[in-house]
Amino acid sequence: MANTIHVDVVSAEEQIFSGEAEFVVLPGISGELGIYPRHTPLLTEIKPGAVRMKLPNIDREELVFVQGGFLEVQPNLVTVLADTAIRGKDLDEAKAMEAKREAEQAMANKTSKEEIATAEAELAVAMAQLDAIRRMRNRA
Repeated sequence: MANTIHVDVVSAEEQIFSGEAEFVVLPGISGELGIYPRHTPLLTEIKPGAVRMKLPNIDREELVFVQGGFLEVQPNLVTVLADTAIRGKDLDEAKAMEAKREAEQAMANKTSKEEIATAEAELAVAMAQLDAIRRMRNRA
């Protein structure tokens, strides 16, 4: 049996994933984090992007898109508390492209710092979704 760590990915709406993984990779605020079994305890903020999990006895990774949130790591447990989480298979490329276009348009048309910051955040989420979709397409 493979050496595994239990992973829970939850959002405000529902539990997206719960199960064993050989490792987890996700987007931390300071860069990508790789978590293996018996990892040192850790609590950090995560940014929009793909949570990738290598499941035992399965060749491909499981992917969940998160729109930010927090990560808690214990030696045998990883908990991702996401603002929003979407299963990789449920990501919609057309919708993400439209969100990207709207965010870029909003950035060009806004004048206040608050409006620009909101548009930049929306653009970052759309770009992270498109990156997650590309990752899924490349592994297929």
